[in-house]
Amino acid sequence: MGFKEYVLKRVLLIVPILLGVSLISFGLVHLLPGGPVEAALGTRANPELVQRLRAEYGFDRPIWVQYLDWLSDIVLRGDFGTAVGTDRDVTELVRATLPPTLWLATSGAVVSIAIGIPAGIVSAVNHYSARDYVATFFAFLGLSVPNFFLGLVLILAFGLYLRWFPTSGFVSPLENPIEGLRHLVLPALTIGTAISAVVMRMMRSSLLEVFSEEYIRTARAKGLTKALVTNKHAVKNALIPTVTVIGLNFGYLLGGVVIVEEVFAMPGLGRLTLIAITRREYAVLQASLLIIAFLFSVVNLATDLLYAYLDPRIKYD
Repeated sequence: MGFKEYVLKRVLLIVPILLGVSLISFGLVHLLPGGPVEAALGTRANPELVQRLRAEYGFDRPIWVQYLDWLSDIVLRGDFGTAVGTDRDVTELVRATLPPTLWLATSGAVVSIAIGIPAGIVSAVNHYSARDYVATFFAFLGLSVPNFFLGLVLILAFGLYLRWFPTSGFVSPLENPIEGLRHLVLPALTIGTAISAVVMRMMRSSLLEVFSEEYIRTARAKGLTKALVTNKHAVKNALIPTVTVIGLNFGYLLGGVVIVEEVFAMPGLGRLTLIAITRREYAVLQASLLIIAFLFSVVNLATDLLYAYLDPRIKYD
């Protein structure tokens, strides 16, 4: 199987994955207590009004009929339905909230790579030294601190006290690059710190394993400097398992944006999902879960394809 055939196979594999996610999420969402009609009506709810609105939105039909209608609308028209509480089109809501989430997840991944990989290299090259112990300490600290707590600390330190960065809202870097990046600094640090700790630990252990290989000892025996051996021969091979960790943890980034967007009041898909849960908005919640599953599948595909660049020995069978 060639490279193009492998890419096509993986792309087609995304379809049954999304189908399974849609089926499971649809069933689980409808198991939540209450419903969007009851949540939207609040204290105005009465049996007659609830029944009328449930019939109007189709919630009185069998769940399998609702699922097939919802799925067919997505496939044929790209229509995710209507939010009961606001009577807004869910497709428009997702389209408006997706860019902030993509910017946040991408910038968080950049932060995790920019911190984790250099820290892992320094830790491995200087293993069992003071630098190694310091890097390891901060790695464990990054894994231990919850996102919401770190976000609040960054807001207090760099937003309210030093006033270096904004503490809420979102500005697209495409519209205003400087303000857009300033709005992303604190959320990206919040969501990227924990991932950088994981990347650092994986890069360190992988690089130490590569250092024990025969070809590394051969390169050193030829008189090559430590920096040249590390940068030219060791780092690229050590990146292969590290890339796997980065790709797999993108799901953590997408999950983390739910809390981080709420802390920084960012109008993203994560915050929309949280609001949908509290308001029992079936259509919004189902659309959010499906979009997140699609993004995760695409990132996993990109991770697999990156292996070919890092290790030409990998064959796509």
